[in-house]
Amino acid sequence: MIHINIICVGKIKEKYLKDAIQEYSKRLSKYCKLSIIEIPDESIPDNVNDKMSNIIKEIEGKKILSHIKNSYIIALDLKGTQYTSEEFSNKINNISLNFNSNISFIIGGSLGLSNEVVNSSNELLCFSKMTFPHQLIRVFLLEQIYRAFKILNNESYHK
Repeated sequence: MIHINIICVGKIKEKYLKDAIQEYSKRLSKYCKLSIIEIPDESIPDNVNDKMSNIIKEIEGKKILSHIKNSYIIALDLKGTQYTSEEFSNKINNISLNFNSNISFIIGGSLGLSNEVVNSSNELLCFSKMTFPHQLIRVFLLEQIYRAFKILNNESYHK
């Protein structure tokens, strides 16, 4: 069985997002072993400069990388590849068949990901060129992983 890890910075505080995450986690249990690992986010000063921003991303990045072992790493990043749902489904299938049945998706904090995390990734994935809160992206990612498994299993799901 495929093991999907979602490693993300920050906790979800909003009930409606927690409910969506719980619902997709329940749905995914039929298709994969899912682990969601929340890394505490570092406090960001109001007047953060580039140097401080990079230090914060490096601290969060080291925490992220400490949770990855023997896994195909996909980091969510604006410079990443955009896929259709069918292409994403094929990507997950190809990774699990040809590389590794452990896939780790990484969602950075509000400042993004450190260079070390980006460079350690097997690939970068972009949902949109638009900016979204990282808490909401977690729901988007879970929904797309669920949709990918529905497609792989030739099961109907709304289009």
